[in-house]
Amino acid sequence: MHSLTVVIDALPAMLAGGLVTVGNVAVSLSLGLCLGVPLAVGQIYGDALARRLVHIYVWFFCGVPILVLLFLFYGLFIFLGLPAEPFSICCVVLGLTSAAYQSQIFRGAMLSLPRGQLNAARALGMKDRTAVASVILPQALRLSIPGFANEFSILLKDSAICFVLGTQDIMARTSFAAARTHEHLALYAAAGLLYFLLTWLVLKLLHLLERRVHIPGYAAGAEAGAFSGGQT
Repeated sequence: MHSLTVVIDALPAMLAGGLVTVGNVAVSLSLGLCLGVPLAVGQIYGDALARRLVHIYVWFFCGVPILVLLFLFYGLFIFLGLPAEPFSICCVVLGLTSAAYQSQIFRGAMLSLPRGQLNAARALGMKDRTAVASVILPQALRLSIPGFANEFSILLKDSAICFVLGTQDIMARTSFAAARTHEHLALYAAAGLLYFLLTWLVLKLLHLLERRVHIPGYAAGAEAGAFSGGQT
């Protein structure tokens, strides 16, 4: 009963930390989306230099651990004289990392589409930029929803490590309560439940979105190709 009382007492602070976690993930996922789409387009339709630069970007952010990137960017912010605010640094690091993974999700989705669509758009007089933006991307984004959902769940779990910089998220507030009360098992179990509920809720919403935008009978085998480009 004492453990339950401790969890109930700490729950308001943990829920407040949940808002910080949701904000962190939302900003990071949005940044990853804004950067991931042009990276994917550059990797497929860009020239040799653009493809090489995207490859280096993806290689770096997929190959360096999140913890190392957090401290690396923390030092970079201080070196450049920028405000070393933990929440902002975490959003930047997670967003740039997510962009690398999302670019591969979108790349897989675009490659899964029939190659003749771009040629058909050219035959109608469309420029390549217009054809990609108007024909290829709308279909690719629809097919990318399963991979995007997978990326969200991974990014949410990765965000837990941001407490090392002092971000007042779920993990930071749980760690503080556990150090004060010594009820580590109960409090971290409650934190795990919060992460699980957040994951379940957002994945449910994304699944509903996927069903809403799905076109019956369209590209039945393409979704598997889109998903294979995601993070493993």
